[in-house]
Amino acid sequence: MPAPSFRDFLYAPDHPRVAHLRGLDARSYAEEAKNDSFAGPMIEGWQKLYPEPFTGVTNDGVIRPGLFSLAEARTAEAAPTAEMVAAAGKLLAAASPDQCDRLRYPVDAHEWQSWANPEFMQHDTGLRLEDLDAAVRDAALGVVEASLSPEGYALVRNLMRINGFLGELVELPELMNEYSYNFALYGAPSESEPWGWQLFGHHVALNCLVAGTQLVLSPMFLGAEPDVIDAGPHKGVKVFKERISLARELMAALPETLRGEAVSFAEMVDPAMPEGRLHPGDERHLAGCFQDNRVIPYEGILADSMPPESLALLDRLVEDFVACLPAGPRAARMREIREHYSETRFSWIGGWQGGDAFYFRIQSPVVVMELDHHSGVFLNNDTPAPFHMHTVLRTPNGNDYGRALVRQALAQ
Repeated sequence: MPAPSFRDFLYAPDHPRVAHLRGLDARSYAEEAKNDSFAGPMIEGWQKLYPEPFTGVTNDGVIRPGLFSLAEARTAEAAPTAEMVAAAGKLLAAASPDQCDRLRYPVDAHEWQSWANPEFMQHDTGLRLEDLDAAVRDAALGVVEASLSPEGYALVRNLMRINGFLGELVELPELMNEYSYNFALYGAPSESEPWGWQLFGHHVALNCLVAGTQLVLSPMFLGAEPDVIDAGPHKGVKVFKERISLARELMAALPETLRGEAVSFAEMVDPAMPEGRLHPGDERHLAGCFQDNRVIPYEGILADSMPPESLALLDRLVEDFVACLPAGPRAARMREIREHYSETRFSWIGGWQGGDAFYFRIQSPVVVMELDHHSGVFLNNDTPAPFHMHTVLRTPNGNDYGRALVRQALAQ
């Protein structure tokens, strides 16, 4: 069954879903959304979660100690710290004193937890890129570029461009554009002490902490609606195609018995799902915004139970998730994840062939990775479709935002 085209699901320009939002930007829609039948309950639920002190995602409610240590990175695993510090220095030099005041927070500030992925703004943390002149905006993006791999930075920029493309498609450019994202710095840029940055907005949220030569990029939320740009100056942009293909290949390569054991639910909206398993905004994924302390029980099959060809595909899928990291930290992260393959679980929801929509999760003591196909938000498909997806990466057991490393550094 071929995948449907997003063009088949465009709202008419006068449809209430989009027409009543005309002229609103992220800040004005933030107030409007509180009274929206769809967004209002989500916002209310997230507002209750945000004040909670950070603990970390776990599988059973108990943080497992000893997983993350503050230390010098191994040979060939070091972060590009000097380049990051230099880029942050350029940003602080380009910004006005008032902008610098609004941009900066302590390294262990609660505001790390303010990120969110919807188009409406809930927390106006740091500086809004669309409000900045080009020099300051480009300097902020320069910090992001210095911290990521070239392919990771290209993906992030393409997702931002897709957001702008969507805004033009539905005639809501004030609400969704290429620069409708917030950026903040945490701590003082340093080659030895912990500090970091945060970028978040519609379908893009990155939290990056560097401590000497170690780098943590987590939580990371990347998504798209739609997943291609088929017109305009960025025509030809496509995202997540390799990740989705690898996931389907992995399911196809599993022996039938293992494949059946990996499937938690056969349908994306399954009558067998317990109450609360489907969230109105997050749908099936569990580790999104404001879920910093969520308990996510293990499901599915152990990686070690897979035959070699299937395990190799799982490994490639994991590599695709961490490809945003620069080369050194990526090598460190892959080593860390592989060392826990004996405790790593792989689970699935939905179909896996042709154009089927699906969800999967890879989970271990050191990582949670999710991909979920979604129903339309600014497109009118009322069932999950492959052209709208959310992907989430977390570091459970207390090291999202590099918090485990920060605590060790502050203790010293």
